[in-house]
Amino acid sequence: MKRSDENLAMLFDYYEMTMANGYFERGIHDTIGYFDLYYRKNPDDAGFAIFSGLESIIDYLKDFHFSDDDIAFFRSKKIYSDAFLAYLKDLHFTCDVWCVPDGSVVFPGEPLITVRGPMAQTSLIETMLLLLVNHQSLIATKASRIVRAAQGRPVMEFGSRRAQGPDAATLGARAAYIGGCVGTADTLSDQRFGVPALGTMAHSWVQLFPTEYEAFKTYAEIYPTNATLLVDTYDTLSSGVPNAIRVFDDVLKPKGIAGGIRLDSGDIAYLSKKARVMLDEAGHKDAKIVASNSLDEYRIEDILAQGAKIDSFGVGENLITSKSSPVFGGVYKLVGLENDGVFEPRIKISENVEKITTPGFKTFYRLYEKDTGKAIADVITMKNEKVDDSKPYEIFHPVYTWKRMRLEDYTAREMKVRIFDGGKCVYDLPSLNARRDYCAKELDTLWDEYKRFDNPHEYKVDLSLAVWDMKHDLLARTQQRIRP
Repeated sequence: MKRSDENLAMLFDYYEMTMANGYFERGIHDTIGYFDLYYRKNPDDAGFAIFSGLESIIDYLKDFHFSDDDIAFFRSKKIYSDAFLAYLKDLHFTCDVWCVPDGSVVFPGEPLITVRGPMAQTSLIETMLLLLVNHQSLIATKASRIVRAAQGRPVMEFGSRRAQGPDAATLGARAAYIGGCVGTADTLSDQRFGVPALGTMAHSWVQLFPTEYEAFKTYAEIYPTNATLLVDTYDTLSSGVPNAIRVFDDVLKPKGIAGGIRLDSGDIAYLSKKARVMLDEAGHKDAKIVASNSLDEYRIEDILAQGAKIDSFGVGENLITSKSSPVFGGVYKLVGLENDGVFEPRIKISENVEKITTPGFKTFYRLYEKDTGKAIADVITMKNEKVDDSKPYEIFHPVYTWKRMRLEDYTAREMKVRIFDGGKCVYDLPSLNARRDYCAKELDTLWDEYKRFDNPHEYKVDLSLAVWDMKHDLLARTQQRIRP
């Protein structure tokens, strides 16, 4: 997605341009580099994350180019040669890309995206790839947590007015839908992506009319099949619910239609239980109760534990901003070069162990129990490795290598698919609903222990022996080379 007045190819950290120019000036801009995009830590200290953003990545890379205006801007910097500017003018995306599908359950350290291509190109796309994955995966992950807290009750995304800009609202709504929400308040997301737009009234509607009853009655007459009435404008239990019941009796019941109410303030658990009794005693047992008002997974979990009588939830700012954990720590690192067709691994060393990169052209497999279909572990392998699930396979902890497990009755599935081949998109993007369904199926493969909000069980993400050997051999050789 892009606005008509901007070229998203220009959204990069400026060092990416200085590096691309440096590569060009030294004649190494077409050197083939391999980059992995991965993240280091789950948001909210969760057991996993939900990957999202692939559709945006595809749109961005398909349209990657620099316009005449862009070239004029670069020329104004007075540091780039005419030859380099001519190179940029003719530049189009020609890389290979592998990626996990939207809606995938993923874990820290896994190469979610691998890009292979000329170093100038692979450098210039870094920021946008990270921006798109970090934001949308963050929101999809938060949505998944909130949906699971609701225990089967529908959750609507209501946060567009609190999002950090229009793109955050629309792309966030789509990510939330992939993560399990049933719809959004954001109309633009419906128009652009097909995320169902949902909504009824604000307090201003109620305030406009002489009485609360007239406000409710008018709305129910216009929208009889969508009459969810906002009952907290004045007094929820003394005024709002009684007036809603009157309207249900006067307008909806004669038509054989059930209405609903929305609670948007106060003690949601208490009010919902009292409202449920009032509705039931008035003969409206089919009337639904919707709750909103600064909800998140923990508050939803708490009010349901208190016996709240809620049928669905609307969640706003805490979802669309992932307020409790607003950063998804994706990174994009060089893991190899190709010279004359020969692959050369590259590693980045850090005093922080978690920042040491895993070199190599890699993919990863998910291993499942045959009898239950539940995920056992993921194994990061070299791209040309195959996990043959017809044979026993031993996995081991990448740090505490004495921790080992021998698998026999299992199946293995490669998690990444080819997206671009030489700059041409070769991936048939599933429909939005198919991606949402895929996410739900992925979640079903996890044991509940990994889904806990507090202290979830740590999922096993191991390295194949070939990857482990390459990493530690390269680490040792690099350290030996740099020692004084």
